[in-house]
Amino acid sequence: MELSENSQEVLEKLWTALEEGQRDSVATSELGLGELKSGIDELVDRKLVIASGDLLEFTVEGRKEAEIAIRRHRLAERLLNDVLATKNHVLEENACRFEHLLHEGIDDSICTLLGHPKVCPHGKPIPPGECCHKGTEADGPIVAGLADLNPGQGGRIAYIQSRQSREIQKLMAIGILPGTPIHLIQRYPSYVFQVGNTQYAVDKNIANEIYVRLENQYKTNNESVQQPHQRRHRKRGWRLW
Repeated sequence: MELSENSQEVLEKLWTALEEGQRDSVATSELGLGELKSGIDELVDRKLVIASGDLLEFTVEGRKEAEIAIRRHRLAERLLNDVLATKNHVLEENACRFEHLLHEGIDDSICTLLGHPKVCPHGKPIPPGECCHKGTEADGPIVAGLADLNPGQGGRIAYIQSRQSREIQKLMAIGILPGTPIHLIQRYPSYVFQVGNTQYAVDKNIANEIYVRLENQYKTNNESVQQPHQRRHRKRGWRLW
């Protein structure tokens, strides 16, 4: 029998609290459950959560169920943020509604289309699914890592995966921002891409941090985007990172 929405919300809140505090149990007073408290009884009856006084902790099966729920929620956030360009102030509310529509199997399809993202828009990890372990690829992914593109592909930057603030600040400082048009020019010996009128060369580690919402194919005859061999006399236009 499928869990009620209240119970799934409790699982997510408990998962998040344990994740942030890196502990095995948490007090119900810390979760801010409000009207969701009715979900606790259901979880206890289903042997998904153990209640010891005011403390809650997962059973083995409960942790698995919570992992599925949190995965769907964060994939919903990723989809709404990257593909539908949902604004931040309504992202969480819409994600809560949308996640309940992601039935088993659909979440893997969305994950594949998004290029198997590892973090949500808030930088929290997305638990991997079976599709991630198999390395499933979509016929036409919506979002893909810059390192996975072929020369000629491009679109707009969807998000930067790195959770290290220093790296993000460096990328932002050179204009690598969500929503910015980007095109990959070459993959070897380094990844060369163009943002605006400037070309940048980065290693694979950095290219793996940048995810692109694919919108169009890069045109080799586009005068605004020149190939590296066409710019050898203008090397000052390149920037190494």
